[in-house]
Amino acid sequence: MHKTLEEARILAKDVVKRTRKINAGEIVLAPPFTALKEVNEVIEGSGVKLAAQNCHFEEKGAYTGEISPFMLKDVGCTYVILGHSERRKLFQETDEVINRKIKAALRAGLKPIVCVGETEEERDTGITEYVIGQQLKKALKGVELTEDIVIAYEPVWAIGTGKNATPQEAEEAHRFIRDLLIKIYGQDGETIRILYGGSVSPENVSQIVAMENVDGALVGGASLKSESFVAIIEEISRIKK
Repeated sequence: MHKTLEEARILAKDVVKRTRKINAGEIVLAPPFTALKEVNEVIEGSGVKLAAQNCHFEEKGAYTGEISPFMLKDVGCTYVILGHSERRKLFQETDEVINRKIKAALRAGLKPIVCVGETEEERDTGITEYVIGQQLKKALKGVELTEDIVIAYEPVWAIGTGKNATPQEAEEAHRFIRDLLIKIYGQDGETIRILYGGSVSPENVSQIVAMENVDGALVGGASLKSESFVAIIEEISRIKK
């Protein structure tokens, strides 16, 4: 919940300008709902993609205050972030609700970025894999394999705390997710991209994305300034050449 229209426009314009010659795969911006149209106009033709931070699971109806995936598609979104830990914790979103949102997003032609991750207490008690496994299996229940799905591992204990998973901890979680995706979808599960999110910074991103099963980053606070966000993009580009 950051950035006015003008602030979002300036940030998007700066990111487009600074990344024009960087070959970093896909770059995606996820502003608040109010700035989606404004940012889409700025990034048009640049190759930078637009994402929303959430959506509802119905196409339309009496759901006051909600945004349907078809509305997001209409405003220019390619992606939508679903199941973020803040949505789960602060707004009590269940795995079943997230599953419905994923299916609705795919029906609308959006690519869901599906977030999974454990709390500090869950990690300390040794149930990280159980928690991630349950979140992922329930989120993808009845969802056919598609290249449009992206998974983001975000250890909740590392979000906005300054803490960060070590490269080894990130790789262990990503390897578990990869193996589970292969169990669900067969070898085609290898094609699903898995991002790391959790206090990603220019200082730590290179070591993390160097891991075999880390395909990119879901960037939080560091994306609010173009300098730090572009620095992260440059590091990913350098590592993933």
